[in-house]
Amino acid sequence: MNKLKKELEDMKLLLRNVPSLVISLFFISVIVMNLLANKELFSAKYLALDCGFTVSWVSFLCMDMICKHFGPKAAAKISVLALFINLCVCLLFKLMSMTPGMWGEFYTYESMDVNIALNNTIGGSWYIVLGSSLAMFVSALCNSGLNYVIAKRLKSDSYKDFAIRSFTSTAIAQFVDNLVFATVVSHVFFGWTWIQVLTCSLTGAAMELLGEVVLSPMGYRATKKWKEEQVGQQYLDYMAAGK
Repeated sequence: MNKLKKELEDMKLLLRNVPSLVISLFFISVIVMNLLANKELFSAKYLALDCGFTVSWVSFLCMDMICKHFGPKAAAKISVLALFINLCVCLLFKLMSMTPGMWGEFYTYESMDVNIALNNTIGGSWYIVLGSSLAMFVSALCNSGLNYVIAKRLKSDSYKDFAIRSFTSTAIAQFVDNLVFATVVSHVFFGWTWIQVLTCSLTGAAMELLGEVVLSPMGYRATKKWKEEQVGQQYLDYMAAGK
């Protein structure tokens, strides 16, 4: 009980110290990514991307920023909280899809098929929610851990070092994310072959990494500003005192 109370106090302090904009972007990106994953963006023999790809890099960039300034434990805790909130939103969507009311598009086309399709899309399938939740949990731990391990071997606080730790951890974690989801959902329920699972996991990770590469300088400048302005110093002092 004492350990649990300490972890709760740690979490409350962390949430008060991490910039609210970063947490908001992180949570929103996770929720939107899960919803947009229902629509195909591009599909070819060796490359398949869903629309969730357009925002997936945001969550990893936010994780890298939190990990750099507050440490891997903080990034992992925020990720678990984001996962919990996402599951709550999915549950809400599922409950709302079961209500008898009609979606706005029903009155445009006056077809129950439209209403059923929207209910299925918003409500989601249980195996998609399970797969995406498991994939996010594993990849978040992978991203935070790798980011921290690589950072310990780097000696400067330059953008080059930030890019090395962020791009490496994100590339591997994105691959893990895609691989877990493709294995649990695409292979088991959609009949993908293992070649398709591995190929799409690799190509998807490469495409998703590009989004972070473009905006990583912004993330680096933000963390530098946090350090200069002593953002979250209360939590950093608390963590230092506990070691």
